[in-house]
Amino acid sequence: MFARHMFNPEGFKNTVVDGKTVGFQFDFKIQYYRGVTLSIIRNIEVWVDGEGFNREDIRFTLEGDTFTLEEMRTVIDYRWKFGQWATVTVLKDGGLSKGPHHIKCTQTIAPSYMPHILVNSGEYDFVIE
Repeated sequence: MFARHMFNPEGFKNTVVDGKTVGFQFDFKIQYYRGVTLSIIRNIEVWVDGEGFNREDIRFTLEGDTFTLEEMRTVIDYRWKFGQWATVTVLKDGGLSKGPHHIKCTQTIAPSYMPHILVNSGEYDFVIE
């Protein structure tokens, strides 16, 4: 839809838990014209600087609650609204190095009322401070 507006320029940072950098995170919006329940999001793929990350290492946070991608398949009481920021966290020991990076992220959504799956990608250059 509008890939250049998919990412929050201020949402990129390393994720620190108990003083240890365990990954990185970014904020992004759904690339669909309306909101959806989390159960119809089939996948979120993330590549940074050409490195792809495993589905099992990706977490999705909406309204303060965090889910694995597999858990999202059964979540029917959360709605990712159009224009709403969600946070994706990728587990990666040490996070990302300081400096410039390039991200590509793909959202796969399967609305039950449509005969096909929607796949939308966006790319963005960002800096880890």
